Amino acid sequence: MTPTQIACAVLVPLLWGFQFVVIKVGLTAFPPLFFVGLRFAVVAALLLPFVGWPTGRELGRIAVISIFVGGLNFGLVFTGLAHGSASVAGIAIQLTTPFTLILAWPLLGERLSMRVILGVVFAFGGVALTVVETIVSVEVVPTLFVIASTFAMAAGSVLTKRYGPFEPLKLMAWMSLFTVPQVLVASFVLEHGQIESLRAASLTSWMAFLYTVLLGAILGFGLWFWLIGRCSMTRVAPFGLLQPVFAIVAGVIFLHESLTAMLVAGAVTCIAGVAITQRQPA
Repeated sequence: MTPTQIACAVLVPLLWGFQFVVIKVGLTAFPPLFFVGLRFAVVAALLLPFVGWPTGRELGRIAVISIFVGGLNFGLVFTGLAHGSASVAGIAIQLTTPFTLILAWPLLGERLSMRVILGVVFAFGGVALTVVETIVSVEVVPTLFVIASTFAMAAGSVLTKRYGPFEPLKLMAWMSLFTVPQVLVASFVLEHGQIESLRAASLTSWMAFLYTVLLGAILGFGLWFWLIGRCSMTRVAPFGLLQPVFAIVAGVIFLHESLTAMLVAGAVTCIAGVAITQRQPA
């Protein structure tokens, strides 16, 4: 990977790590599935005027990707965050990386080297250290929702690589459009109070919403899809393990959580694991 690609691969988990705090703020005002639907509706409205029409072949493939990356991934993770702990979700979301690497083998023919396996295991050791002092009890059902979302995201990323390359913004725009009816129908079946939430939402809640649209979605996923189109999944996916590091930083800065020696050790170990996966073989 080039220095620019590595910088972008670090920026994406930074944006997504800080987003855990932001989503929790937004979910105090909006029902989770309704939040997801609004998010993708605004993303589609912002991007569609600036991207072209996909080909007939691309259209069907983007629709399939939207089911995994859009509807299932975001619907499940937002629901899990609404009813569970952000710290637990931040750890569980790291299962995206091993799921991606496992699926890349049969679907993309990308075999796992011992170096990559060692790096992933090492990084997960760091992830485990970051929550030793913070998790007292685990909300089982919300955590299962987040774990299911990681498999959906992994499947969507691998399908994006297999069907691509796509123009990142075009993929983001049309995927968002296809996702909107999926989650809004589910919202109006399973949730209530959607219209009331629009009227009662505070300025802070709307700022959190804008972060998820502009930085978490358009910039974060735009860069992620760009990286997928240019690098192998075994090179890109391990950077996702940096998310809990940035989530801890966001918690310290914005939620005034304590920064312990155990959390620092976990963050350093996680970063070292990602570095191992990126080291070139002799």
